[in-house]
Amino acid sequence: MVINAKDLHFKELNEQIKNSLDQNIVIHECNGQRYIGSGQKGKNITINGVPGNALGAYLDGCIIRVYGNAQDETGDTMNDGTIYVHGNSGDACGYAMRGGKIFIRDNAGYRTGIHMKQYKDKKPVIVIGGSVGSFLGEYLAGGIIVVLGLNSEETPSVGNFCGTGMHGGKIYLRTNQLPEDLPKQVIAREATAEDMEEIKEYIEEFCQEFGGNKEIILDANFFCLIPDTKNPYKQMYTYN
Repeated sequence: MVINAKDLHFKELNEQIKNSLDQNIVIHECNGQRYIGSGQKGKNITINGVPGNALGAYLDGCIIRVYGNAQDETGDTMNDGTIYVHGNSGDACGYAMRGGKIFIRDNAGYRTGIHMKQYKDKKPVIVIGGSVGSFLGEYLAGGIIVVLGLNSEETPSVGNFCGTGMHGGKIYLRTNQLPEDLPKQVIAREATAEDMEEIKEYIEEFCQEFGGNKEIILDANFFCLIPDTKNPYKQMYTYN
């Protein structure tokens, strides 16, 4: 199914996607329509243009490709599936993400991966090719975030307050210099061979989708950020 989204209201566009019996859907001239792919599963959605907020919210198994930039809240509370963005993504990418994968070719905004969580075999993953804004992985409870910093060799690849409130999961930073303001409850160490094996498949998938030399990327220095406690605010509670 091919849809020309020019002048289509987001509700009408999403109704067409929901009601389509076709597995493969291509959207042309997308321009800010929200909630594309929300709650969908079993479809391959290709978007040419710029989707609006909450692309793939509550996604449950679709593959979504965006040939352009995405706005805020990409993959909000998604359960399963994969989102590829051939450009940048806005703020709160992967908010409360519970499963699936998001790959951003270039940069992501503030509060990427906040409140991510994992349960049993559900392990959410976000891979960012460029740089990312402040509050990366805020209140992270599970899953993996990888920042490759491919276009930020001369500047920090992450903003301020990385890992604030983090109490689960891992953040991988491809860099030679850690952020200076990491919170006290975050432990930062050079990535081990076991760490690199954990993220190798995601970097391979990133390169397969967007191009790039996986050997060069993997050969660079990585840091792994993990929480030093499961309860960073334990001292604030009445009952511990």
